[in-house]
Amino acid sequence: MLRIFLFLATNVAVMVVISLVFSLLGLTGVNSAGGLDLPSLLAMSAIIGFSGSLISLFLSKSMAKRGMGVQVIEQPSTPFERWLLDTVAQQSQRAGIRMPEVGIFDAPEPNAFATGWNRNAALVAVSTGLLQTMTKDEVAAVVGHEISHVANGDMVTLTLIQGVVNTFVVFLARIVGSLVDQALRGPNDRGAGPGIGSFIATMVAQVLLSFLATMIVMWFSRYREFHADAGGARLTSRRQMADALRALQRGHATTDLPAQEFAAFGISGGIGQGLAALFMSHPPLEVRIAALESGRG
Repeated sequence: MLRIFLFLATNVAVMVVISLVFSLLGLTGVNSAGGLDLPSLLAMSAIIGFSGSLISLFLSKSMAKRGMGVQVIEQPSTPFERWLLDTVAQQSQRAGIRMPEVGIFDAPEPNAFATGWNRNAALVAVSTGLLQTMTKDEVAAVVGHEISHVANGDMVTLTLIQGVVNTFVVFLARIVGSLVDQALRGPNDRGAGPGIGSFIATMVAQVLLSFLATMIVMWFSRYREFHADAGGARLTSRRQMADALRALQRGHATTDLPAQEFAAFGISGGIGQGLAALFMSHPPLEVRIAALESGRG
């Protein structure tokens, strides 16, 4: 699940760096009397929140190539590579998007993902395990699923949602930190700058709120998987898409990409139960198959 891990890791790293820069410059959303300047705080939170997600989006394709060792097919060296390029080209044309880059990464698990900063500058990559364990019809359906992610603009939408939740995480965490700081102050400390209590409370609140934010982002990720399955069925057939999902079940029911980041744009997702299900990027495969076959996608 490297795709999601890299996206979130880059997002968090950028947020931390920008937060530190703002703190060093004294841009903390606190006025001269020690209270909160809410408009300034909201603006600061939006800059921090959206910077992380937008930078992650623009770096997503290069991170994918490096992180997964994707070998982009420039000139096909085998008949199968030629078939794969032709399949992607045909489906891209039908979906109304520009031909994405096509690559293969070395992994024994059957999987695939799509990424890129816009629908006309994307990358679609499949694993060697997927090519070795699936028929051409099933591979074509998987490619259609990924092309649908690109055509639907899922990468950009996910980034915007991540930016919004980041903004409110930063905004609310600093409000909590300020309230705790004021509660800990003595009468002689009124009007002073934020203290250590504010810093600790802000960090704790940001961690806890980040869990809630992740639930929102993962809910959207699960929601759009049904649409990508339906899109894959339109580009191939409902039978082919369902057969591809069943092939994933047979091969490995929890065949996730190597780290969390690649899961959001991958084809295969693990099965979570209870609270863990709220943090899953994909619905269970049997639920996706049932939705596809009933036409609910």
